[in-house]
Amino acid sequence: MAVRFLDEDDDNPMNSVINLIDIFLVVIAALLIIISQNPLNPFSSDDVTIIKNSGKKNMEIIVKKGKEVKTYKSKGNIGEGNGIKAGVSYKMEDGSFVYVPDEKGKI
Repeated sequence: MAVRFLDEDDDNPMNSVINLIDIFLVVIAALLIIISQNPLNPFSSDDVTIIKNSGKKNMEIIVKKGKEVKTYKSKGNIGEGNGIKAGVSYKMEDGSFVYVPDEKGKI
């Protein structure tokens, strides 16, 4: 039977602290990756529009242009106003729309 002698490193309390630091570095790296993938990342130059709760009374639109972020919240009201019929639009088989102006509704 072989007898194992303790090294000086086996009873060093700093070894467990160094392992904790390594774990924290991995967690920090993972968080940085998650933040960089977020579409509202402040360091990204992309323009992004996000619609939360689409079609509901508490709908919210978040628009990011460059580094500026604006939030628009729905008041729950249906749009209304005065106007005249301006024409008719048709959806084609390929998914595109064609707008045909109405001669009677000409302003």
